[in-house]
Amino acid sequence: MSIIDEIKESFKKGSVLTRLIYVNLGVFLFIRIINVFFFLLDQDFSVLNWLALPADIHQLAYKPWTLATYMFLHFDFLHILFNILWLYWLGKIFLFYFNEKQLLGIYLLGGLAGGIFFLAAYNFFPAFTEVVVFSRLLGASASVIAIVIAVAMWAPNHTINLLFIGPVRMKYIALVSLAMYVIGIASSNSGGNLAHLGGAFMGMIFVLQYRKNKDLTKWVSNLLDKGQKLLKPRPKIKVTYKKSATDDVEYNRQRNLKQEEINRVLEKISKSGYDSLTKEEKELLFKMGK
Repeated sequence: MSIIDEIKESFKKGSVLTRLIYVNLGVFLFIRIINVFFFLLDQDFSVLNWLALPADIHQLAYKPWTLATYMFLHFDFLHILFNILWLYWLGKIFLFYFNEKQLLGIYLLGGLAGGIFFLAAYNFFPAFTEVVVFSRLLGASASVIAIVIAVAMWAPNHTINLLFIGPVRMKYIALVSLAMYVIGIASSNSGGNLAHLGGAFMGMIFVLQYRKNKDLTKWVSNLLDKGQKLLKPRPKIKVTYKKSATDDVEYNRQRNLKQEEINRVLEKISKSGYDSLTKEEKELLFKMGK
């Protein structure tokens, strides 16, 4: 089996977490390879402009799909590395408490919430007036943070081991992360930190509603179930045809054989009496008499 076949098989049989990682990595590689061609042709790289989320509402009106595509989009290696590592580690913990459909749901909802926070802030606060036209958002950070906060809210005392630090409870990781995002709003990555807060907000709302037996990701489960039904191959209807009794020649042959057998039985009766017949011969006479 080739490497490509192994990847296809892994994607097909893998969990939702595995598929999310593959999609992010696949988009990253695609974007970077396309970038190489643009570089060799000495052309401006414009693919990101069609997939990243623009802060300007007027630009968004022409590219509404970017509210969904941006959360799978990365360009810098360190950016995707940290997002994928956090997605893998925290996704594993999330699946310990919730199911795969909820993981996909909170990923998508966290990304949407992050995008909305980004858009709202850049179009409302005066600090972004001069840069709103040039600003754009990309990356899975908001989606990943939604997963982190959901885990911290649901299992605050769940402990993980951090490199160089040691065991730390999830509630402390969440609190420190939120503090850093708030402080980071006044930095060069204002949009990213605002999106992080949007994802964190969605993770919190998800758990609060889930405790009331309201699953905000239920729509994702329903959508996946409908998709599986549509994609599931329908069983093929097998049509069978009964053979005609036989053609005329065969029919006459069988009838003659049957008549010969009957004549033989009748002759036996005339010679040795009815009691001399076997069970099969008596049944033949019985059927003939119906």
